Amino acid sequence: MDPWERSPFSITPAGSFLSSCVAKGIWTQEEFDSAPRESHAFSLRLQAAEQHIRAKRELAQLRLEAELLSLEKESADVTHKFYLTRRFRDLQVFASHLQDLLKEQSSLSQRLMKPFCQTSLPMEAHLHRYVVELIQMVLDFIESLERHVTTLRALPSLPDSVAKLNSGVAQLLAQVAEVEQLSSQVLQWKDLHPRTALLPGPGPDSLSGRLGSTF
Repeated sequence: MDPWERSPFSITPAGSFLSSCVAKGIWTQEEFDSAPRESHAFSLRLQAAEQHIRAKRELAQLRLEAELLSLEKESADVTHKFYLTRRFRDLQVFASHLQDLLKEQSSLSQRLMKPFCQTSLPMEAHLHRYVVELIQMVLDFIESLERHVTTLRALPSLPDSVAKLNSGVAQLLAQVAEVEQLSSQVLQWKDLHPRTALLPGPGPDSLSGRLGSTF
């Protein structure tokens, strides 16, 4: 045992002085017990810095939550279950209505299935412009109908897609937290070893060894 090392059970000079003051009646034990145990003479700036850092972290967290809320608000008509349910219900009603029409109107079904290639339709000359516009409207309707049918077919796989999206977002947030932790560790290492980071080393192997031993 080091003779210069102080024993945890030894009485310090300050303790012996205070005990002599109590023995002589200068101070009482109650006054010592009521005195504050910690002095803030050297920790006020540290406390202020810690409060400032905590406030910055809370502000960053609030900003992140606000950005997430704004993003959710912007994409609510696409991702929110309420709007998706309403649109899917409308699509189902529209599709069922078309199916009823095709079932009831066999002639309409036959006309739709009949090809129009190499057929001439008797039409007056002043109505040709309206026919062209009507054909364009029919093409737009068919394209919209195909999109709706594709959406209806994708309905069973929608929960799996949403689950995969949520899993990806969770993994991304975990990676962001890990990167923040690593960056804070690097900054702490730079603060603790400012001169070591600036001094040139004998080689890249020794530098990598020092970094590995530090972390």
